Amino acid sequence: RAAEKELLPGFHDFEWQPALKNVSPCCNVGIINGLSGWTSSLDDAPADTITRRFRYDVALVSALKDLEEDIMEGLKNSGLDDTSGFSVMIKESCDGMGDVSEKHGGGPAVPEKAVRFSFTIMSVTLVTTVFTEPKPNSELSCKPLCLMFVDESDHETLTAVLGPIVAERNAMKESRLILSIGGLARSFRFHFRGTGYDEKMVREMEGLEASGSTYVCTLCDTTRSEASQNMVLHAITRSHDENLERYEIWRKNPYSESVEELRDRVKGVSAKPFMETQPTLDALHCDIGNASEFYKIFQDEIGEVYTKVNPTREERRSWRTALDKQLRKKLRLKPIMRMNGNYARRLMTQEAVEAVCELVPTEERREALRELMRLYLQMKPVWRATCPAKECPDQLCRYSFNSQRFADLLSSTFKYRYNGKITNYLHKTLAHVPEIIERDGSIGAWASEGNESANKLFRRFRKMNARQSKSF
Repeated sequence: RAAEKELLPGFHDFEWQPALKNVSPCCNVGIINGLSGWTSSLDDAPADTITRRFRYDVALVSALKDLEEDIMEGLKNSGLDDTSGFSVMIKESCDGMGDVSEKHGGGPAVPEKAVRFSFTIMSVTLVTTVFTEPKPNSELSCKPLCLMFVDESDHETLTAVLGPIVAERNAMKESRLILSIGGLARSFRFHFRGTGYDEKMVREMEGLEASGSTYVCTLCDTTRSEASQNMVLHAITRSHDENLERYEIWRKNPYSESVEELRDRVKGVSAKPFMETQPTLDALHCDIGNASEFYKIFQDEIGEVYTKVNPTREERRSWRTALDKQLRKKLRLKPIMRMNGNYARRLMTQEAVEAVCELVPTEERREALRELMRLYLQMKPVWRATCPAKECPDQLCRYSFNSQRFADLLSSTFKYRYNGKITNYLHKTLAHVPEIIERDGSIGAWASEGNESANKLFRRFRKMNARQSKSF
């Protein structure tokens, strides 16, 4: 019991200088009602069952105390022993989970969807870095902060429940934490980076239109048709502050424009940005999105779509069946309903392409498919690696070249698919990866995987084994 209490937030003493605005100075706070700090009523679900959370600062303290030994070790190795000014980099992740209904059990009636918000301490630095999280995508380094029974698409309820967290986070940016580490009081400043969100969540938090929008990207202002014409040359332009400004323009319409003109002026920002996210690319969903795209290209190549005008639904279905059958036979890949990470990883291999090529009639198309996959496999480690400069320096250097070649292939050989349209993640993969890596040093380390894999634990703890054997 005693040991367990030390691991949970609410055990350690600390103080903030200056004291946090709107947050009680009390340190020994355990699990609280997630709506504390929120006044209005949420009437559809009994409000006291809908969410539970830790207070953000208390949870951060607990996570830092977990790292106490690592921090002391790091200080010793770098020959520093200074108590002033540590700076702590936090990755925030948030993800919705469908279908978490109890299989049998009479709890209170709550929506059958959940949202989990969690954070990971990525690094602690004094003059030099004294601690870096070695496994930033493990569920072990991903600390849950808030569990909500909310549908992530229900924007109003979601923002109401996350509101207090945003308020605490903003309060902490202005202040520093005094906490005893290794027996001495030391001060910490926190930097928050919301990168562990999938595109749907980013668009929701940043007030952008949903992912089918003409404005295909959460990092730049391009439209879908522009992005399919010019696949590679784009720069990151969007930011939280700009989204806020654009929302004000959308709300006030100062130039009295028509809806079309206004929407073009604000580039699809039509709701109030709620929580600051860091414009980046989510490596896990990037994998999944691109694998879905390749899966479709494989079908189209089996059916030689480039020669046909518009094939019937039956024809398309027969190509898909052929593809699934071949993948099952050669790679033991069972067809699944929704693309997931594991399927994506197995599909995006040279041997998968070879299996598909057996069904592709002409040699030149086979060559093009092989080349496409070869380039993709050259590019992929760059946005998957935790530290690309160390793990795959050559691929990092060649990335822009490879993505240009890849784009050329798509717009020539496969142009039947990219005529005026391109998928969101494919655009980001081709256009934004080098710039993000230049800025952050990594994409993979900042991905949402830790949070996603902890979703599994959540299901497990709720004795909720849904989605295990649903395939068709």
